[in-house]
Amino acid sequence: QVQLVESGGGLVQAGGSLRLSCAASGRTFSTYYMGWFRQAPGKEREFVARITWSNGNTLYADSVKGRFTISRDNAKNTMYLQMNSLKPEDTAVYYCATRTNNYAAYGNWGQGTQVTVSS
Repeated sequence: QVQLVESGGGLVQAGGSLRLSCAASGRTFSTYYMGWFRQAPGKEREFVARITWSNGNTLYADSVKGRFTISRDNAKNTMYLQMNSLKPEDTAVYYCATRTNNYAAYGNWGQGTQVTVSS
């Protein structure tokens, strides 16, 4: 089992920046992908970005491409999401999760961190 703890959310004005962190503990050696998701009020949870833990390959949702950057620090077992040029529509609870291979679903969800972007 992997335990994930998100941090770094907050209130920011449109155009501003935030950096989210996701600290992992437990059986982290089983992690193949780590990903960021978000859920806005009244909407379904959506994919934001993911990173391959071993080689750092990344994938982004079109809505955040060019504004958000996902990264990881293997030594600290921590994943980051640098969010720039934030928009009000980025307001959501942001979650991190892990995936053990290409055929597995994401799991080990963190508790989430609230990001609010004011206009």
